Order: sequence, then structure tokens, then C-alpha cells
Amino acid sequence: MPAAVRPQPPAAAPPPAAMPVPLPVDDAQHQQRFAQWIADYRNFARANGIGEATLQRAFEATQFLPRVIELDRAQPESTRTVWAYLDSTVSDARVTNGQDKLVQVRSEADAAAVRYGVPPTILVAIWGMESNYGGNYGNTPTIDALATLGFEGRRADWARGELLAALKILERGDIRREDMIGSWAGAMGQTQFLPSSFLAYAVDADGDGRRDIWGSMPDVMASTANFLSRSGWQAQQPWGTEVVLPPGFDPARADAAVRQPTVQWAAEGLRSIDGRPLPEFADGSVLQPAGARGPAFLVGPNFRTILRYNNSTSYALAVGLLAQRLAGGPGVQASWPRDMVALTRSQLVDMQAALNQRGFASGTPDGVMGPATREGLRRYQRSVGLPADGFPSLELLQRLQQP
Repeated sequence: MPAAVRPQPPAAAPPPAAMPVPLPVDDAQHQQRFAQWIADYRNFARANGIGEATLQRAFEATQFLPRVIELDRAQPESTRTVWAYLDSTVSDARVTNGQDKLVQVRSEADAAAVRYGVPPTILVAIWGMESNYGGNYGNTPTIDALATLGFEGRRADWARGELLAALKILERGDIRREDMIGSWAGAMGQTQFLPSSFLAYAVDADGDGRRDIWGSMPDVMASTANFLSRSGWQAQQPWGTEVVLPPGFDPARADAAVRQPTVQWAAEGLRSIDGRPLPEFADGSVLQPAGARGPAFLVGPNFRTILRYNNSTSYALAVGLLAQRLAGGPGVQASWPRDMVALTRSQLVDMQAALNQRGFASGTPDGVMGPATREGLRRYQRSVGLPADGFPSLELLQRLQQP
């Protein structure tokens, strides 16, 4: 899902979110509360310039969607290793299908590339990642999903802002209410724009007067390219390349915050895995997504731009590698440490708690591997003479839990 572009503060305050209560969703009182919330929200939207006809179309049959709340509150216990994620997202089948799709949309992708400087392979890779090349972009009504989340979701303020953006899209006439569908979380169309992202970046490339990221491939390709271009994409620059690190490389320097010119990395002994010249980055970073035992990559500004689309290192790596393979290039050449298992969310909580207890501050134990946890783990690894790659493993957890 692309990063949300938050709408400007509204002229009038939106209605507050309802406090979740342990009532069945078909309870009459619950339905009455939802109906009242919709009525209050209509007043808010009206005060922010949404016309009566649009409000009628949007809300005449809006439904509360219990499944959306279930998914919003779900905290999956299991996690996946980066190699398992790439096995599925950059599979041979997806590459083969993507190469066929690239041929089919070549003219639209080329036109977007000329206009915005983003390669067709990157655009098709994002298309493949977001909706399996248009095969599945969700069938949840966007208005219903966002109204449900605004009424009772964890991020109610965010959802109410996105709902207003969705209403502005309807007001402009880009899409009919019944055709505005997508994921349960409000992302829409073939490359999964949030409504606020749509308002900021969607493009009418086919000249029909509507920005249609559901059914118009010129609009899909141009809108995606515009998002990346305006998020910092640098034309004629690759996303990155797989590299071999020099002996004695400090794995703590494989960090997005450590940036330096390619010439400096090369002077330290970094080289590409295929022997070709390294891409010339002014501020490249080394990435080791599986820790010191796994493959390494030198990534540049365009990798960080892909993160603006979806702030996940695994996602950005998958987009880069899928685009590379669509162009006939190789996948990852070094071996992944497939003997390692992914820690569950509960195990990550246990690791964070153990780090904190030992004095290696890693933030509030929440089961999310963020920068604070990674830095705390690195400090612990240094203290016991291990490579400080900050990569969570079962062995490290067991070591931390020993008396």
C-alpha cells in the first residue's frame, strides 16, 4: 500500500470515533450508533465542500463491515523471513507472467517512463506486487471500509481523513461509487493508492477526463510513475545491486542511516557480485536483510523512493529484484541462511524484554523489529563478541534468556 499523503486540516472538526464496545455487530444499538456517526460525518463532509448529491450517492447504502474491524485489530503471531517473502513475491511464475504483462502494456509503460523517468520494469513490478498484475486488487467498497474504520478502527482519525479524500474523488467524477473498490484498509485500484495518494498523484493519461486506476492502463502506469517521480525517483539510476563485502566488514554499518558515495564503498573493498562496475551513488547504503550470514546489497536513492510507496525493506527489495528479473537479469545470487527460522511476534517481545532487562534499551516490547530494537540488539552482540548485525535469531533469544 502506498504511503498515505495526509489531507490538509479540514475547516470543521470531524465527528469523534466511537469507543469500541463488546456488542455483536448486528445489535440494534450498534447499528444505530453507526448510523448516527454517518449522519455526523455527512455534516462534517458538507462543511468541507462535499456536495449533497455526492453525499447521497456515497452514504445511501453504506454498511458497517465487521470483517474490516477484525482485520484491523489482528496482530498476526507468525512472521516470515525475507527469503520466504521473496520466494513468493518474486517467484518464477510471477516473473514469467510479468514478462508477458510487460509486453501487453509496453506502450502505456513506455509513455509513463518518458514522461516521468521511471523504468517500465519498475512500474510493472509494482503492479505485480500490489495486485498480481491487476488480478486481485480487492473487492471491498472503499467508502464502506473507511467509514467502518473511522467509526471503530484503531486509526480512526486517519480513516476519517481518507474518507474525506474518497468523497472528493467521487465529487470530481473520477469513479462511480460502486466501482470504487479495493482492500479492506482503503487502498484502491491496480496499484493500490490510498484516496489521499490518489488526490495527490493520480493522472488522467488517456485524456478521458477521469483518473481511473481501476480500468485504464495508461492512468495506472502514469499515476504510479508520477507517485515515484514526485517522491524522489532519479532517472537513469538503478535501485541498487547485489554486492560482495570485504573481509572484516563491520555488519553494524549495513544500515540505512550509514550513507556514503560509491567510490568510498569501493575503496573499502566493496564489489559487485557479478564483477560489473558498481552503480554511482552519491549516498549509497549497504543492506543485509538477513544479517551477516545472508546476501548484501548496495542501494541508492531510488530504493529509498520505493520505500515511500511501501515502507518495508522486504517490499522495496522485492520490487527491485522483480524489475531486474523482468528485464532478464538475475535474482539473488548469494545464498540465504535458510536454516534460520523467523521469530514469532511473541518471541520478539521476549527478546525486547530481555534486552531491556540486561540494559540494552530496545523500546517498549511490542513484537516489532524497529530501529531501537535493532540498535539494542547490536549493542548486546558487541558486548558478547558477536557480529553486530542486529538480526534477531532464535540462538540470540536463547542466549539472552540464559541466567
